[in-house]
Amino acid sequence: MKKLGMFICLAVGTLALIAPAFPKTATNQGWGQAIVTVLPKHDIKGPVNITQQDLRVEVSGKESSITNWLPLRGPDSDLELAILIDSSARTSLGLQLRDIAHFIQSLPVGAKVTVGYMEAGSAVLAGPLSTDHAQVAGYLQVPNGFPGSSGSPYFCLSDLAKHWPSTDLLARREVVMVTDGVDDYAPHYDPTDPYFTAAVKDSVRAGLVVYSIYWKDQGRLDNSSYASFDGQSLLAILTEATGGVSYWEGRGNPVSFSPYFTDIALNLQNQYRLSFHSPLKGKPEVEKMVLKTVSLAAEVRAPRQVFIER
Repeated sequence: MKKLGMFICLAVGTLALIAPAFPKTATNQGWGQAIVTVLPKHDIKGPVNITQQDLRVEVSGKESSITNWLPLRGPDSDLELAILIDSSARTSLGLQLRDIAHFIQSLPVGAKVTVGYMEAGSAVLAGPLSTDHAQVAGYLQVPNGFPGSSGSPYFCLSDLAKHWPSTDLLARREVVMVTDGVDDYAPHYDPTDPYFTAAVKDSVRAGLVVYSIYWKDQGRLDNSSYASFDGQSLLAILTEATGGVSYWEGRGNPVSFSPYFTDIALNLQNQYRLSFHSPLKGKPEVEKMVLKTVSLAAEVRAPRQVFIER
């Protein structure tokens, strides 16, 4: 009985510690949170000091009240990152594996990372999230380069969002997709494509921040305007919705991924967790979000969509 009593006390204490991240709200109020990146403008060096008072949040055009603004550094920097590679990608991607491995091994010591491949509509992970960065880098392999083997990169991203390999609700969840953005299930530019819109909503619900690196796939669409422009456009919509960035160099493949990973690393070092209350009339839903700031010294990038729940 003493052990049971001690367990109950510990459980109550743990709930008390995490309660601020999930605030209780009134019947017509919901809560949301977002990962926001704050980068200095121009030649300003070091992190920019933006306070909660410098920010204003609107969800679906309605003012929301900010409850917390937490810099994700030091003990609060919990990071979980998945690198998701399109199995249909040209096998010349093998030339970029060194840059990907270097990025993995340069992550902060406590960061958890995994590598996965888009295969037949699923995100197939090579291993669990791990802080053993050298081991994870060893999972990298040249994609099979078989045309259409991934199906839809958006279907694969939805699969990853729904089956994220962790239950830590307080960790940042970040994804780097290497793909051309072509949905082989709907090979035409359509922002209302159900696989694409589902991927956006699933990513937002799961709290993912998605980055994309454009790399041509094998197949007949490879040299079409769809692959070189419209696929990039879909990736841009996806990454902007989640607060990430899309990287590409015109219609061709980049010579090196190194500049992209340098920029992603800078983003990861300058992120905050924003928590807020927002009006909620019905069931939890993905809503449009706008974050405004009075600071002129910083570039503030926030997701354009956010999941509001009760």
